[in-house]
Amino acid sequence: MPEIASATKVAVLVVAAGRGTRAGGGETPKQYRRIGGVAVLRRTVEAFAGVDRVDSIQVVIHADDRAMYDAALAGSSAHAKLRPPVGGGDSRQASVLNGLEALRAEAPDLVLIHDAARPFVTGDVVLSTLDALAGGARAVVAAVPVADTLKRGEVTAPESSVQVRGTVERAGLWAAQTPQGFVFADILEAHRRAAAAGVEGLTDDAAVAEWQGLAVAISPGDAANSKITTMEDLMQADRIIQLEELARCSDVRVATAYDVHAFEPGDEVILGGIAIPHDRALKGHSDADVVLHALTDAILGALCDGDIGHHFPPSDPQWRGAPSDQFLRFAAERVRRAGGAISLLDATVVCERPKVGPHREAMRARIAEICDLPVGRVAVKATTSERLGFTGREEGIATLATATLRLPFDYLPEDASC
Repeated sequence: MPEIASATKVAVLVVAAGRGTRAGGGETPKQYRRIGGVAVLRRTVEAFAGVDRVDSIQVVIHADDRAMYDAALAGSSAHAKLRPPVGGGDSRQASVLNGLEALRAEAPDLVLIHDAARPFVTGDVVLSTLDALAGGARAVVAAVPVADTLKRGEVTAPESSVQVRGTVERAGLWAAQTPQGFVFADILEAHRRAAAAGVEGLTDDAAVAEWQGLAVAISPGDAANSKITTMEDLMQADRIIQLEELARCSDVRVATAYDVHAFEPGDEVILGGIAIPHDRALKGHSDADVVLHALTDAILGALCDGDIGHHFPPSDPQWRGAPSDQFLRFAAERVRRAGGAISLLDATVVCERPKVGPHREAMRARIAEICDLPVGRVAVKATTSERLGFTGREEGIATLATATLRLPFDYLPEDASC
């Protein structure tokens, strides 16, 4: 067997093939449900990707979940370390074995096996597990001491009530978590032998190692490294993230913007990312979406990060006729890269025609989609100018926009020249 001290290649195996029905969500397994606006699986994977000593990440998914997996990990910062996902089996043990077999070509020295439904794993827990392996252990489980008094219960008939039948001594008891770390060759062999022997129902990979006769060490876990199982767990996880984000992003900024485009011959206008039939079009270097332009400027204003003309100069021919959703998406991504969040986007469209009301909800949905926001954080309103001014004379359309952001107090704009 290889010496632990010489191990340099670390792989992480994330088990995400379960159905997670107890967490609700209908057809969406819990690992693809969102907490704090981000899929559970994505948070889990990115937690490991942020640890320098982790070289690669292998995710095991259900055969029916590829579309949800791709959507959850689209644009993730973990992509540089992610291997293509592999299909799971009929049980957790089978899924882990499939993942381990997929990692054989990479030949890692060590592997950390982790449940996708534990998105709060910290770098300290990951490093403690790796340090235990580097210190000579061949199998390690992250765990926390049991603090609660434990009672042994028995269901009594006919009332089916539970009666206490004794108190369990908690000294020496630990609550196992993941990640669980192993010498790769050891745990692969243990899973292969368990499968060949028809041994099933082992609840974690440390149990597989124990069955194989491997000594399993304990490394410090974290009480916050909880597993999402029920709908209540999911709701609690969402609350935790929201509170963390409020504490981290307590610099609330509000900025306004204004944009206007004149009419020219055509048969539709683009407003809020939606094509609306009209007897004229809006004139502009791009698609002249006056709503998205104003929202983009409002976000950039709150970021103190220039304006739409600075980042997308109208003198640059590559933006001729360009769809304006890419401008708004760019601004929203600047907020995310700053470690912040968009609290609200509000747009007021000023025109006599076309009527915005029938298209309002489609515009809200499209803006929310572009910015990856809940639609409840997007407002679109419309008004006329009572036949006054250029909008009253139907010479063009104007939009006033407001963006409310939450940013870290130490935020600085990416482009100092702005």
